[in-house]
Amino acid sequence: MEKFESKIDLWLVLFLSVIFGGIAIKLALDGVWGSLIPIVFTIAFIVHMFTTTFYIIESENLIIKCGFLINISISVTAIKKISETNNVMSSPALSLDRLEILYNKFDTVMISPKDKTKFIEAIQKINPQVEIKLKNKTLVT
Repeated sequence: MEKFESKIDLWLVLFLSVIFGGIAIKLALDGVWGSLIPIVFTIAFIVHMFTTTFYIIESENLIIKCGFLINISISVTAIKKISETNNVMSSPALSLDRLEILYNKFDTVMISPKDKTKFIEAIQKINPQVEIKLKNKTLVT
């Protein structure tokens, strides 16, 4: 079993901290305690998502976890292509430096492992036919 943590963009952490921290501070200073409760729960939810987003390669499966919302299992042998992307679509990735995984016939998922090279190598050990498309080069091993 190999576990790969999600890469986290610093700008995303700063953006969310400024927005939700600013709202929480403003509500606390104004003494609006009832409105502060949903903000605190939102902050706790975001922290939970950031601390529980990871990818596991176990036997012949890629398991994608993102909090309690996403738990996807993909057979590594079903993966056709892995390519780099900066797509902003919602996905179990905490960075815009992402890998798009095409599997089965038309299914895709985007993830952001910290160590993309090690992740790709682990996938290729199980499925060497995966097409790898990195920026400015395509590898097929």
